[in-house]
Amino acid sequence: MKFYSTRGKDVAENAAEAITKGLAADGGLFVPESFPCVKDDLDKLLGMDYAERAAFIIGKYLEEYDAEELLSACKKAYGQFEEGDAAPVVKLDDDLFILELFHGPTLAFKDIALTLLPYLLRKGSDITGVKDEILILVATSGDTGKAALSGFADADGIKIMVFYPSDGVSDMQKLQMRSQSGENVNVVGVKGNFDDCQNAVKKIFSDARFNALLKEKGVVLSSANSINFGRLVPQISYYFSAYCDLVNAGEINLGEEINFVVPTGNFGNILAGYYAKKMGLPVNKLVCASNSNNVLTEFFADGTYDKNREFYKTSSPSMDILISSNLERLVYEESGRNAELTARRMEELKKTGVYTVTEEERERMEKVFFAGFCDEEDCSAEIRNIFEEYGYVPDTHTAVALAVCDEFRSFTETACKTVVLSTASPYKFPQSVYKAITGKTIKDAFTASDKLFAESACPVPDAITALKTAKERFLSVVEKEDAEKAVIEFIEK
Repeated sequence: MKFYSTRGKDVAENAAEAITKGLAADGGLFVPESFPCVKDDLDKLLGMDYAERAAFIIGKYLEEYDAEELLSACKKAYGQFEEGDAAPVVKLDDDLFILELFHGPTLAFKDIALTLLPYLLRKGSDITGVKDEILILVATSGDTGKAALSGFADADGIKIMVFYPSDGVSDMQKLQMRSQSGENVNVVGVKGNFDDCQNAVKKIFSDARFNALLKEKGVVLSSANSINFGRLVPQISYYFSAYCDLVNAGEINLGEEINFVVPTGNFGNILAGYYAKKMGLPVNKLVCASNSNNVLTEFFADGTYDKNREFYKTSSPSMDILISSNLERLVYEESGRNAELTARRMEELKKTGVYTVTEEERERMEKVFFAGFCDEEDCSAEIRNIFEEYGYVPDTHTAVALAVCDEFRSFTETACKTVVLSTASPYKFPQSVYKAITGKTIKDAFTASDKLFAESACPVPDAITALKTAKERFLSVVEKEDAEKAVIEFIEK
């Protein structure tokens, strides 16, 4: 299967090449030439465990990868999760379920892709004949960074460098990244927000002069952000797995449609759900939940994407994003795969911060998506309400999704069962979650964790406890203009 750039000037001959490159040479994102239909295979997935389901779905795109080797890699990756289940479904009431995606090594949904990506990238490099050392550049709003660092630590022939907004992640997220072990890793704070980090990384990828300089040094770039198809494709699997689990539990009948509510920042997570629907998964609506940075909510409402607005630092920092990169893939699909038009729109976004889709395109998207947002006050109230009603402790991002889910269910009066994606452990944001439940402010993250456990009896993960004695290795903070210099310093160490 070939992969085409959303901007029309680059083609990857197969998934291995698309994954190894990460970002297309023209600045676009790679998309598959078609979406394999697995609608008639759903009954086969019912009897599989998570790793088997993932290998089956991923293998539909990665045709040049050996099927048995891919299955072995999936079993190894997902064997790292609690009880070997990467994506358990928890029932809250008769019509509402939580898909927990935070049981991996770094307690965030990014683990599901980033425990597998090292294999996909290393094997992809072998398939495509890439002999150079691979340097993975990552811009993170909090969770991707640690998950990528953990996945690639001490990987042969690969270095990884993560840029994060120095004052835009939680205390736990920052400590997780800055204490990462591994001789091939580097972590750098950037003075600015996530969009500044993301723009700096994209600039490096698209700078032909800088890439030529790296090539002279025997280094080629790749990405672990969801702009890389290798990061995106494993995420499709948990939509299918959640559906199968509901069928197996007798909650729905095979073929019955359900809704998914997704806390959304860079649009990769919910785009995986869109791809699952394209592949035949019976999805009624994909609900796009934003925090106060509600650029996506307005886009789905009026068809205009406008990043020229106030940026808010919130208690759900992984969603503090004004440029949702993966939206480009959706816009490309809904434009009829018009690469020239997509490239023009992305150029408008770069120059003016605004672009607009047609009313026909907006109406097509409206048939699939519902969008809403939740401010800080409502997020806090939702955490408290969910805990008091169900005894369940959601993190701040999941609370945003639950609040928007309430709006969606009251607005649509849907008869479909609804699954809310829970993307992080509450212990990654203990101060915010504890304050929401009790009204009490605690500044220290570890004290807040202990207090949250005492209040809720929700166990503190071992990964959090281990951070108490972790030594911070990476304290560097740079201006966004100095990202290239930081890269050169890292590879020349």
